[in-house]
Amino acid sequence: MHIVVINRWPRFSDGRRWDHELSRFDEFIDHDRHRVSYVVDAVGATGVLAEPAKIACLVEIADVNDFEALCGAVREVEAQVGRVDQLVALSEFTLGIAAEVRETLGIPGPRPQDVAVYRNKLTMKELVAKAGVRVPRFVPCGDAEPAIAFARSVGYPLILKPVAGAASIGVHKVDDEAALLSLLEAVDSDDYELEEFIEGTIHHVDGFADNESQIPFQSVSRYINDCLSFEAGGEPLGSVVMQSSELRTRIEEFARTCVSALGMKSMPFHLELFVTKTGELVFLEVAGRIGGAEVPYLTHRLFGVNLCQVWLNALCEGTVTLPPRAGDPSGGWLIIPKPRELPARVVSVTSPRESLATVWRELVPDAGEVMQPGGSYDAVHSGRYILVGDEAAVEADIRTVIAGFRIETAPVRE
Repeated sequence: MHIVVINRWPRFSDGRRWDHELSRFDEFIDHDRHRVSYVVDAVGATGVLAEPAKIACLVEIADVNDFEALCGAVREVEAQVGRVDQLVALSEFTLGIAAEVRETLGIPGPRPQDVAVYRNKLTMKELVAKAGVRVPRFVPCGDAEPAIAFARSVGYPLILKPVAGAASIGVHKVDDEAALLSLLEAVDSDDYELEEFIEGTIHHVDGFADNESQIPFQSVSRYINDCLSFEAGGEPLGSVVMQSSELRTRIEEFARTCVSALGMKSMPFHLELFVTKTGELVFLEVAGRIGGAEVPYLTHRLFGVNLCQVWLNALCEGTVTLPPRAGDPSGGWLIIPKPRELPARVVSVTSPRESLATVWRELVPDAGEVMQPGGSYDAVHSGRYILVGDEAAVEADIRTVIAGFRIETAPVRE
């Protein structure tokens, strides 16, 4: 089989950063059995660690999200190596464009309409609602008039978000009609939806759907703060893996219903939902990829499940192998975002790590390091933590880190 991997992820060997250490294409794809090619950008090239002699073809382009460039690169690979049997794209930001390339070049695998069920927030809510799942009321924003009428009917606050967004990028909490009108003028409204604001605690479920849309593995977590507060408000973000409870059982069944309704097969999923004060479960959104931030590393540490390896095995070998689940472990993670004023030089970092037995991993910038703007959850933020232990102890220690963490920076003059 000829497998082409689209990669935009780096790998690090400095001993500090663990980002993407689980996406070992060189180890998880049999480069002797298969012909394996790569299309990468400059950063993604650093993540290709297979022996050069075992790489069928490698093409580097400036931007793997440039459709014409990506199509051209895959055509170049085909010209040199032959027909592509599997086009692998594991990043949230390449799932959609990879589907377009498959359709254009006649490569087997998910098409845009298939990917839409876990990329298009309108489509996914329509499908799970048909299965009887409670979803926030919503409306597309292509025409301002229906959106405004919806807002007046439902009431404020509301949430305005990109239909195909990720990581809460471009999401706005809208408090009144003046703010809504201003935002609709500032964005391409055809790419946005407006939905009901739901009061509740946000949970996430990370697992794998097999080729029959069943879930052989899933882990349920409860957020501390939320992604929107992290992206827009600069608040710390974390979550804690839930141990056995009646609520966890209900959430697991909720996830099974959603995944089945969406027909998600042979892929990981990251599902988010609200738990309201009355205990009602309300669908938020789902992604057909591995959860971000520290989720995959904590999942591997607690359960011995490398979702990247499981996914690559499913794609390249057609098999899903998971270790037996042992015990009922818990853990959590926390990201303290960068300072608001950037670039900034780190003067000092004060962390309560040494007093906390649950902390497994910590990443903080060194004194003298210059922190730059940009980057997602896997950037070097003010502080990143992975914790392992009892659910209550882990949550208590996360809150201790939030309360006791200090970073002192100085502005960098241009």
